[in-house]
Amino acid sequence: MSAMVPDGELRAFASAMESMVNDLQRRLDGIAAGFAEQKEALLAELALERARADALQVRCDELSRRLGKDSSNSSKPPSSDSPYRKKPRDRSSRKRSGRAPGKQPGAQSSTLRQVPDPDEDIACPPAECGCCGTGLAGQPVLAEQKRQVFDVPAPPPRPRVTQYRVQSKTCPCCGAVTAGAAPGGAGGRVQYGPRAHAVAAFLTCWHHVPVLRAAQLAAALSGLPVSAGFAAGARGRAAALLAPFTDRVRELLASVPVLHADETPARVAGQMRFLHVACTAHLTAMHPGDRTSQAIDAGLILPGYAGTLVRDGYSGYLHLTGAVHAWCGAHLLRDLKGLHDADPAGQAWTQDMAAVLRDALAATRSARAAGQAALSAAEHAALLGRYRDAVAAGLQATRTPGARNRREAANLARRFASHQDMILRFVTDLDVPFTNNQAERDIRPVKVQQRASGTWRTLLGFADFAVVRSYLSTAAKWDIQPLDALTRLFTDGPWLPPAAAP
Repeated sequence: MSAMVPDGELRAFASAMESMVNDLQRRLDGIAAGFAEQKEALLAELALERARADALQVRCDELSRRLGKDSSNSSKPPSSDSPYRKKPRDRSSRKRSGRAPGKQPGAQSSTLRQVPDPDEDIACPPAECGCCGTGLAGQPVLAEQKRQVFDVPAPPPRPRVTQYRVQSKTCPCCGAVTAGAAPGGAGGRVQYGPRAHAVAAFLTCWHHVPVLRAAQLAAALSGLPVSAGFAAGARGRAAALLAPFTDRVRELLASVPVLHADETPARVAGQMRFLHVACTAHLTAMHPGDRTSQAIDAGLILPGYAGTLVRDGYSGYLHLTGAVHAWCGAHLLRDLKGLHDADPAGQAWTQDMAAVLRDALAATRSARAAGQAALSAAEHAALLGRYRDAVAAGLQATRTPGARNRREAANLARRFASHQDMILRFVTDLDVPFTNNQAERDIRPVKVQQRASGTWRTLLGFADFAVVRSYLSTAAKWDIQPLDALTRLFTDGPWLPPAAAP
């Protein structure tokens, strides 16, 4: 039988064990607290990394959307499209018309035809018989086939020089000496005539040829050795004569029922400027400025205009409260396509809205072809119902958690919701076109000029370009050849459109 342990030692041992346990518990509590702090830190870091990843994903989506933009799904001009990127099959929103490519049956022909009085007539008789070799000289002609070759003279003709001899005479009655008067185009000892001015302005303003090459081209084709400085000044000389034309076009445009307006940037004297256009199918008026409402009003056409103004979504036109506004459908289709290309699954409503716009366009074309003044009430109600359903779907899609491009989608959906009347103006008024293509076509030469001849060095040169292009564009719309219009400008003054439309 073992010896009995004293109570004092047992209590000491128990106290030591309890102290050890308490110490271990404190250490375990410290370790647990450390783990909890590390867990919280790791969770916070994980949340931060997730937020960064989400932000990077949003940024990546935005950059992908921007890189995917071209003239088919945004308002970028076709000239900005990369020539190295393969164009997708669905790049154009247009559908096949069913017509064969090329000239259509019944279209006016422009075939080169023979003339009855050629400048040179050369006979081509056979020298000998093709069968036995007998000479055929002196034999009568049995049949003849005429073949004519049209060509330009080489070298170019000598310039036509007209001399005006300003004579002076003495009056036999009073003895005073009186000098004659030369025509208006002969103010100096030597000068170029109106046709030479017209050719220089034609090459630089209508065909966008750089001034040096324009002078070389004029000399090579006309035989007139003009200088590069003369070609450079042709635009300014033409613009100085066009004040009556500008006043006339402004007066006519202010009275038309439907007017197109647009603006485009241009580089002038190292700064970004804008060229504004107001136009119809028969008139064009352009002027330079910035992108403010004051610059828009500086054209002296849109302030007080009370007709229908077809434009894009730029807010600079909102101050024109006297006009009825119509939104360009082509811009809207491109915006819908751009959003759908970025997220086809999440933004499927864009396809429905695009289908509504295309079906509405087809309905209005059919109504005009049938001579109707408006769509039937049933057609209008059906289109309006589909439009509102697509808007509702778009607003709902923007509320879906995790949806890509939510801000752009929300802006586009709210645009269709808030501007229904302006967007569907072409449905309620068949005189209003679906697109603003007329203005875009008229203003496109700004981009052509920049790519062909470079930017403008002065704001005055930019303003001269706007005036001359307005004149030539309007003349072309009235089937007047630009060179003939310029020749008339430098001879008798500008041609003036007789009315707003033929």
